[in-house]
Amino acid sequence: MNIVSVERDWVIVVARSDTTALRTMNSQMRRIDLVCKLLGPFFIGILDGVSTETAILVNLAMNCASVVVEYFTIAKVYYQVPELQHPKTTPPIVPQNEEQQTRHNAWVSFKKAMQKTSSDLRLYFTHPAFAPSFSIALLYCTVLSFGGVMVTYLLASGYTSAQIAAMRTVSVTLEVLATWIGPWLMKRIGPVRAGLWFLSWELGCLAVGVSIFWRYADNVLVSTLGLVCGSMLSRIGLWGVDLSAQVIIQEEVEAEKRGAFSAVEASWQNVFEMCSYTSTIIFSSPSQFHNPTALSVTAVFFAWLLYSSFVKKRRGHLVHWPTCMSPEKQQATIDELFESGPSRRREGL
Repeated sequence: MNIVSVERDWVIVVARSDTTALRTMNSQMRRIDLVCKLLGPFFIGILDGVSTETAILVNLAMNCASVVVEYFTIAKVYYQVPELQHPKTTPPIVPQNEEQQTRHNAWVSFKKAMQKTSSDLRLYFTHPAFAPSFSIALLYCTVLSFGGVMVTYLLASGYTSAQIAAMRTVSVTLEVLATWIGPWLMKRIGPVRAGLWFLSWELGCLAVGVSIFWRYADNVLVSTLGLVCGSMLSRIGLWGVDLSAQVIIQEEVEAEKRGAFSAVEASWQNVFEMCSYTSTIIFSSPSQFHNPTALSVTAVFFAWLLYSSFVKKRRGHLVHWPTCMSPEKQQATIDELFESGPSRRREGL
């Protein structure tokens, strides 16, 4: 929940309605996150090649130290930005007598919790920013992320920890590159169109990679390289659309509803992430890994459909044709040709 609070609420307060500052902070925070994900696994992978016990102890020490650093930085930001210290408005507490307090039992508390959950879900599914948010949540239903599942498959396919660390380094480098490409593209065409471009790129890369993985299943080297390369290149699209959708959500969700909306969004992300793990429980053999990969591409495809419907509703069209290639211009050219045809024939006679 700390991540939800900082990325969805605090950063908006700190930006103080400055769109440029908001997008810059989003990209910088994501860049820091990805660089840490690059250096940490790479360093641990190198240590694991030397001694597994040493790698475990160093990993434990790094996690303990990060808690201290995170608490210190969060507290520093909180005290430096007065707006973050404003108390949340809560309804006044009505005094209760003994009889009222007795009736306030576990069932009443459970009923109130269910009503709150229902209200938050209704807010989420009816909000204009639902489509980009749910599209991002769908992307968590994947095994093509150089996480534990894919790393386990690569190890079972004969790759070493050092080789996988090198692959992951390339992947995270492309992800970090997306934190520069994303703001640049959003500045040129806006976050809505940029999100569609990035999501289309991700879908295309994964579709090609998984197709190679299926087509050359008998050749482990070719199939795994195709899958790895497709997954690597897709990371540019993944984090690009993540930044675009984050900007849309931050700009459109009202301040008083931001916490509930972000909490439901995080819940759906966890649900789809569990779905990806469930798929590997069902298809647990490395020889069945092609089934979870197909599920991953399908999830990205449905995310693309949902986001495309949002773009179509918001802009009225999906493809932004150049003026010379717009349907109206093409129809005008056809009409002109039909009109000029008979006159040219008469001139020939």
